[in-house]
Amino acid sequence: MKNHKGRLIVIEGVDGAGKQTQSEKLYQALKNRGALVKRVAYPRYDKDSSAMVRHYLNGDFGDDPEAVSPYIASTFYAADRYASYKEELEPFLNAGGIVIADRYTTSNMVHQAGKIEGADARSAFLHWLTDYEFSLLGLPEPDAVFFLDMPPAFGAMLTEHRKNKMTGGETKDIHESHPEHLLAAYHSAVEIARLYHWIRIACVEDRQVKSVETIHRDILTVFDARFGGKL
Repeated sequence: MKNHKGRLIVIEGVDGAGKQTQSEKLYQALKNRGALVKRVAYPRYDKDSSAMVRHYLNGDFGDDPEAVSPYIASTFYAADRYASYKEELEPFLNAGGIVIADRYTTSNMVHQAGKIEGADARSAFLHWLTDYEFSLLGLPEPDAVFFLDMPPAFGAMLTEHRKNKMTGGETKDIHESHPEHLLAAYHSAVEIARLYHWIRIACVEDRQVKSVETIHRDILTVFDARFGGKL
């Protein structure tokens, strides 16, 4: 049940899909219209609440994502979101603001469920995760999730020379350095997007990556159709 006046819009996708770029562009477009809008990106690497995420991605608990249970890894990310919500997002949403989130609970769904084999086991995990974050922690459920559908082969080309977002260095984190994990996460995302009725935004057409502006227009068109008259 929705417990705030505002809207939470999530931009989701696997590595290289353009989440940062598209969340920034949607934020700016809404800001230019005079909307009360805030952008947040998870994990918040500069905050103490992301300490366990940083340990995990650095490989301190094992240099393979499979070394850490999806249930345990999920709690690391959820703690950072809880801190973010209580520190800044809860009053903003209660005031009627629009939050554009680059990743959210949805990333736990994508990356951690991708570690799990078997539809029944993945379903059990997703049920546990949504109950944990939305019911137990009291985090708000998204009003819409835009899934940037960028197949890993194309995303890998776009991120080949990208610096590590967590450290700013050249060394990739344990997700980025395991292509098999990213592929499993992508297949997980496609399945979850269908099951949870996320808004699929195709990022590739005729074997070519769409331009940033084209993808932005696709997102804005759907956003306006759903929420444009209710800002």
